[in-house]
Amino acid sequence: MKMSKIMIVDDDPNIRELVLALLHRSGFAACEAADGREALQKMLNDNPDLVIIDVMMPNMDGFELCRHLRRYYENLPVIMLTAKGELASKVKGFGLGADDYLTKPFEGDELIARVQALLRRYKIEASQVIQTGNVLIDKNSYSITLNGVREDIPLKEFELIFKLAGFPGKTFSRNQLIEDIWGVDFEGNERTLDVHVNRLRDRFPEETAGFKITTVRGLGYRLEVMS
Repeated sequence: MKMSKIMIVDDDPNIRELVLALLHRSGFAACEAADGREALQKMLNDNPDLVIIDVMMPNMDGFELCRHLRRYYENLPVIMLTAKGELASKVKGFGLGADDYLTKPFEGDELIARVQALLRRYKIEASQVIQTGNVLIDKNSYSITLNGVREDIPLKEFELIFKLAGFPGKTFSRNQLIEDIWGVDFEGNERTLDVHVNRLRDRFPEETAGFKITTVRGLGYRLEVMS
């Protein structure tokens, strides 16, 4: 089985050394970069499966790096590191496409757990058939079944639920969902997205579907599978 490779991008050599040690100890291959520019230069040769990015760095900060990664490496998982209490940084990072955040100082076990969870999410998303709760979503046939009964839904609703279900627990910003589902040239507004989300909630009540679409105030939406 191929060993997953993780890149840590941080201008603090002590943080890089710590994270590299944690990753190696947990069975990952690892590589490093001291800032965003160096990370982009190393991407082709190192070809990481996930990138951990510090927000505050010289030359190219974490936000700019995340913007570049989302443009050229759309399906690359990204975890951002931020100082305690920086809500604005989290909002900005999620808007640029970051998948998860971890606040410094962090526990090594939590970092590894988040890395493992995020890699699992992306493996689920790469599949064309997703089981979430009691709902089976098949992109090959664009069909959805709830407890074995087929549900016919409009194309945009299908694409929206497939996107959310592919990353259970991940928060998507409204802008990100609109661009992914309706395209960057969409001339409508966020209300269109809200209407589609509400329709999905009506079609798939959490009591029967086994999942719910949660509104994350100030950020967007995420799908949560009920335990």
